[in-house]
Amino acid sequence: MTDRPLTLMAVHAHPDDEATGTGGVLARYAAEGIRTVLVTCTDGGCGDGPGGVKPGDPGHDPAAVASMRRQELQESCDVLKVSDLEMLDYADSGMMGWPSNDAPGSFWQTPVEEGAARLAELMRHYQPDVVVTYDENGFYGHPDHIQAHRITMAALEMTELAPKVYWTTMPRSGMRQFGEIMREFHPDMPEPDPAEAAAMAEIGLPDDEISTWVDTIAFSGQKFDALAAHASQGENIFFLKMGKERFGELMGMETFVRVQDTTGAPIPENDLFAGLR
Repeated sequence: MTDRPLTLMAVHAHPDDEATGTGGVLARYAAEGIRTVLVTCTDGGCGDGPGGVKPGDPGHDPAAVASMRRQELQESCDVLKVSDLEMLDYADSGMMGWPSNDAPGSFWQTPVEEGAARLAELMRHYQPDVVVTYDENGFYGHPDHIQAHRITMAALEMTELAPKVYWTTMPRSGMRQFGEIMREFHPDMPEPDPAEAAAMAEIGLPDDEISTWVDTIAFSGQKFDALAAHASQGENIFFLKMGKERFGELMGMETFVRVQDTTGAPIPENDLFAGLR
């Protein structure tokens, strides 16, 4: 045993991703005395500008957006009681197919080995017991999420550390419920075309393939407030429209797939630190 605190490291793509996928576990484990480290890979410069100005529109200034989003990210971390925030500050690549994917210096254009080497250095410094990131499709196909997955898995191979490793996911039952709530709040929302519907049906996993279900309902208010800290992106954050109570009902459980483990903790499990304490 050492005096080093148990440590969770979450590797995310953009400012606000930390709240959506892992806000509950970051808040819960911070409250339990675990050190929480957030690594945000991009500057978020492809987000909305003031007044909802979209990327590519006149008046959209990626540098100004990135500066604004850095402040919002710090506010979110304060809400979630994140112990340490590390920013790799790669340029936001935008959604798949955007011209910004090909911009020099974008995260998507960064060699995996380069990003992984920087992340491996952080891993050696913090020595996380648990590492959380996205699956190989970045959960829904965003290039920066995919790249975050790639550099995380490559960084782990560069170190001699053996943390428990998890990928974020959603149960298919929860995805169906989310679709129903979206239609409740947007009754005029058109039905997706068959190709889009088929793609949506592939997001997440069947419930019985999910290894880890962490109850974070007691921290759903913090999670909501962390999302709300990203006020400049409010138009894109659907969850804020539901209010805290409904949000807690839908987002009070965070789910993961365990992909690396040396503890032998049985699954399904209800704690990312099962077998470590």
